[in-house]
Amino acid sequence: MDESKEIQYQRNVMESALAQSMTVYGVTASVGRIFSTLYFSKSPMTLKDIQEHVAMSKASVSNGVRELMETEMVTKIWKKNDRQDYYVAERDFFTNFIVYFVKMLRKENNLILKAVEQTEPLLKQMKQASDDPSIQQDVRDDLELLEHARSYLDWTMRLAHAMDSGDIFEYFPKEKAKETDNEGK
Repeated sequence: MDESKEIQYQRNVMESALAQSMTVYGVTASVGRIFSTLYFSKSPMTLKDIQEHVAMSKASVSNGVRELMETEMVTKIWKKNDRQDYYVAERDFFTNFIVYFVKMLRKENNLILKAVEQTEPLLKQMKQASDDPSIQQDVRDDLELLEHARSYLDWTMRLAHAMDSGDIFEYFPKEKAKETDNEGK
């Protein structure tokens, strides 16, 4: 196998692994393939370039790129004197991780907090209105669980803020990437 084919084979292995790893974060493998294609691309790519590389329909590529742009994993760029849109991948995995998890933590927070805010006043009314000791105990138990949920939500929002601000790296510092040996030594 010649060297350029070997490099392409190794790149394909990494692209596949990267695409599959993204399924852990709720991204489909096909969208992961789009990201990995852009990640390893030496230059910005058009939708048509991406489509040719991943062998997907134009609509699927367009939807996948849009999804990746929403999570800030891909950015659209402009090239002077060219009417086509070009796309590049965010290559900093730390940034990708933080943007994704902060978004998910905030989404979870909103869902649970709405339920807590809706449920808590009703439970408190039930507690006061009921004379049945078993109902009152059930309501106390549920209110305690809601308080635990509020504590969790507070913690996750502090975690999200620490990630967003970069303070997280004071506790879990990034290790510098090891330089590769360009001469094969």
